[in-house]
Amino acid sequence: MPAKSKQQQMAAGAALAAKRGQRKASSLKGASRGMYKSMSKAELRRMAKTKRKGKPKKKRR
Repeated sequence: MPAKSKQQQMAAGAALAAKRGQRKASSLKGASRGMYKSMSKAELRRMAKTKRKGKPKKKRR
């Protein structure tokens, strides 16, 4: 599932880095921590590789 906003894409990237061991999981906060716990590496990779061009900064509710 592709990211819907730049912030969502960046949070997925941070969570993916923690899953790979490139970043400490304890440094994650907010959405990235939730993604780290609930999503697989493959799901995070699909979300993190989303192109940012044309995406809103924040997702509308």
